[in-house]
Amino acid sequence: MPSSPLRLLLVAAGTLLGVGLSLNQVFQLRAFGITILEGQYLYLLAAAFFSLSFLVFESGALGSRARAVDWGLMVLSLALCLFFAASSERSLNEGWEYAAPRSVQFASVIFWALIIEATRRAGGITLAAIVCSVSLYPTAASHFPGPLNGFQQPLFDTMAYHLISSESVFGIPMKSFGKLVVGFVLFGAVLSRTGGGQFFNDLAFSLVGHFRGGAAKVAIFASGFMGSLAGSVISNVLSTGAASIPAMKRSGFSAKTAAATEACASTGGVLMPPIMGATAFVMASFLGMPYAEVALAAAIPSLLFYFGLFMQIDAYAAGKGLRGLPREELPRLGATLRGGWTYILVFGLLIWMMIGLRAETRAPYFATALMLFLNQLLPQSRLDFAGLCKLAWNVGAALAELTAILMGIGLIVGAFAATGLAGTLVNDLVFIAGNSKVALLLMGAVTAFVFGMGMTVTACYVFLAVVLAPALEATGLERIVVHLFILYWGMVSFITPPVALGAFSAATLARARPFEVGVESMRLGAVIYIIPFFFVLDPALVGQGSISEVFVALASALVGIWLMASGFRGYVVGFGPLGKGLWAAAGRGLLIVGGFLVAVPGLATLGLTHLDTALIGAALAAPAVFMAHARCSSMGRLRGDDLPQ
Repeated sequence: MPSSPLRLLLVAAGTLLGVGLSLNQVFQLRAFGITILEGQYLYLLAAAFFSLSFLVFESGALGSRARAVDWGLMVLSLALCLFFAASSERSLNEGWEYAAPRSVQFASVIFWALIIEATRRAGGITLAAIVCSVSLYPTAASHFPGPLNGFQQPLFDTMAYHLISSESVFGIPMKSFGKLVVGFVLFGAVLSRTGGGQFFNDLAFSLVGHFRGGAAKVAIFASGFMGSLAGSVISNVLSTGAASIPAMKRSGFSAKTAAATEACASTGGVLMPPIMGATAFVMASFLGMPYAEVALAAAIPSLLFYFGLFMQIDAYAAGKGLRGLPREELPRLGATLRGGWTYILVFGLLIWMMIGLRAETRAPYFATALMLFLNQLLPQSRLDFAGLCKLAWNVGAALAELTAILMGIGLIVGAFAATGLAGTLVNDLVFIAGNSKVALLLMGAVTAFVFGMGMTVTACYVFLAVVLAPALEATGLERIVVHLFILYWGMVSFITPPVALGAFSAATLARARPFEVGVESMRLGAVIYIIPFFFVLDPALVGQGSISEVFVALASALVGIWLMASGFRGYVVGFGPLGKGLWAAAGRGLLIVGGFLVAVPGLATLGLTHLDTALIGAALAAPAVFMAHARCSSMGRLRGDDLPQ
């Protein structure tokens, strides 16, 4: 919350206007009898939210001069957005996209500079530097060698193209924002402010808090779900981790494992339906398919990731002899459900409208309206005026941040569209890979990982969807599979050193060494590195196939992940520990390799079917499983904490 009442008032007013504009467009209300074209709508939406970014994210300088700069940039950005909105119809009729008047070109240059500055404030200096340099690429495209050589344009023509064409700043990212993202960000903020986060945390405690390692399992469920709503790994780590990490440490988890658990759970939330943050809506627009289909395709990979994380936590707790929290200290399931019936009803409505009615653009508004109505009826959770002001600020801040970042990423998309580089890069990447799917996938994974280091989730996905996805699709891979692949590998950098922003943020809360937390996060979240290759090799893992094919692929993947998780921890869940020493190390290796072979959908290059690899994997893992069982039986420990609870 800002200290200035005027700043709060303006952000609240801008938020209400922007949300009202979105409602008018999504429900086609035609308020005051006015029809707003899509181009005008996006400029007006930018006027509402982009201009707010200069009030939400201050310049960082000190004193009243900095505040004056913020206000000045806000007014200037608002004026430019309104100017382009007012002239959008004339722009379309006269082809300003390629031949804009000189005054419009100057206005475009100023608007471009404002976008770069807003991207710096909202996304950081690294993202701003990438956006700035790539957006200027068309002005020197003919001077680049080989694959990077493209059609060159003068500076002023490039700027006008960026701000007027439907392929750049106001292209797919902003179109997705206007159609889908506004409603779901509003829903997530209202859910959080009305106590939804506490409800889901209590629900997780009542369900799994009494299991061994219960505090960590609660963090997996709660952080995963809230991460799906928020769509931001860092903010989720800092918000939910403030409670979950101390709870894990009190129950016996080491500081680095507690931090790593929170980092992995928050990272996986962005990959988990039903909402998957903002990125899934952008993906649906790129693919030209309903959002519900994207969410359903992402369900099995998300399940596999969290299953792997859950198994590792269970093995860790069993190996350390950790017990669950006493039931008398935990919320009662019945009481939790009775107290949170409003959230269950709201989510039922949301999912029914998204999946059943396929009305994903309208669903979050109906769900939000129902949640606010029920909330204000109940005295224990009713928002007062201060609460409503804070809600308006939170919604405005989240939408301003997304708008600034998406408009910046739009400049990257526009640079490739203006020069025709995207098409030539596809051919060059396929040529370099020698038409090998495996080689191209490995190149794609490395590329996604590198770009994920300096970008937000959505920014990384959009960039890779333009540059890399067409090359992977050219090899014959399913489009939905390709886009989920680059999304997963774009997320890897949040738990992988040297950057590992999610892990390092959690390390701060846990007071642990950041690099150690990063390494532990890689170990706990190891499944995230291989799942994308699994569903590329077998699209049944994203629901592309018959029921029997999906069932077999899922079952073998779950068994394989259970074995690999046991190998990573040296404890076979359900059987016992492997112990220490050379034989134990060999057993762990057999479990990891055997589990991988059970889960991998065949190795066609070696002439092996899925059944072949599964049988080989089971044969390799079997001795280690028997070793764990025999050791546990001989020690008389196959009871209590050595069994899954």
